[in-house]
Amino acid sequence: MMRRLNIVGFKRFDRNSLAMAPLTVLTGLNGSGKTSVIHALLLMREAAQPSTKGAVLLNGPFGLQLGTAEDVTNWAGTGTVEFSVEDETGTHDWVLASPADEAMYLTATGVPSNLPKAFKSNPGAFIYLSAERFGPRGSVAASSLPAEEIDVGVQGENSAQLLETRGSKPAPDDRRHPESNSPFLLKYEVERWLSEIARPVVIDSIHHSGADAYALRFKTAGGEWVRATNMGFGLSYALPIVLAGLTATIGGLVVVENPEAHLHPAGQSRMGTFLAWVASKGIQVVVETHSDHVLNGMRRAVGELGMLDSAAAVVHFFESDESASIVELRFTGTGGMSHWPVGFFDQYQIDIAALGRVRRKGGVDGVRR
Repeated sequence: MMRRLNIVGFKRFDRNSLAMAPLTVLTGLNGSGKTSVIHALLLMREAAQPSTKGAVLLNGPFGLQLGTAEDVTNWAGTGTVEFSVEDETGTHDWVLASPADEAMYLTATGVPSNLPKAFKSNPGAFIYLSAERFGPRGSVAASSLPAEEIDVGVQGENSAQLLETRGSKPAPDDRRHPESNSPFLLKYEVERWLSEIARPVVIDSIHHSGADAYALRFKTAGGEWVRATNMGFGLSYALPIVLAGLTATIGGLVVVENPEAHLHPAGQSRMGTFLAWVASKGIQVVVETHSDHVLNGMRRAVGELGMLDSAAAVVHFFESDESASIVELRFTGTGGMSHWPVGFFDQYQIDIAALGRVRRKGGVDGVRR
């Protein structure tokens, strides 16, 4: 499991080092470098695959659209990008060179011979869920991969197929819901978590064999089966995250962008709790989020529910684009934060204080309403 990620010469990063924990949270201003950290992980994974054969494509794999080599190399650098991961076995180095400014790939001139588990080609070892996940669909084309190699997909596009092919099998023992007293099938574990995060629901996956496609439908208590397209976005966006957490392999890595998308505040909080719980199961979880509700759900998982040790989580707060600084924060044993820098999830207090001043003045025009 990664303990530290070092980035040299990549995009905005001249030379930066980030502590990595079982639960690693990236947050901060838009365009401040959070997604670039995820891009680094994706390029490392791509470079490590035997099929890459030295050319690390900047556009296509994992849905990346990074442009040219000039776009991803630091302006003050040498044209070489260096990544390294420190884990319990040592330091693992990647070196990617720019063949030309206009090239749409980097050349992998150095890749670790002894890869960390998350970067190997094992199914379920590296799962990435993009912010642009599939919303409700009438059906989705089947993946042609063997059933044992399918994960949820970068956009969650394989969720229905994964649920159909593995839903009737037992969930891993370590992934049973905290309140489960006996083993359950994967489908029921997914339903239990999704019901807490979004709304109480039963899920069914249908295989349209003639079209080689899969579809989802949902049923709420006392209701009838409803197509995914008639259930809004929240369930469709949350489902692949839950599936990823319940199917990732021990020692693997799950990377999730914007887990809060399309969820109500209570659901966002419970999603944060779920991700912290997954991180307690020997799976490294990297989360990019703008949601204080997600963060607070993680804090409750640490301080209230005892799901995750406070030392097993780290938050990186990316400040303004101009300063290029990254502030490291830790959780306390009671779910507090080690410190609270300006701009770190403080908008609620700012807005409430502003409204309080308005009330004390009697309204915008001086007339109490």
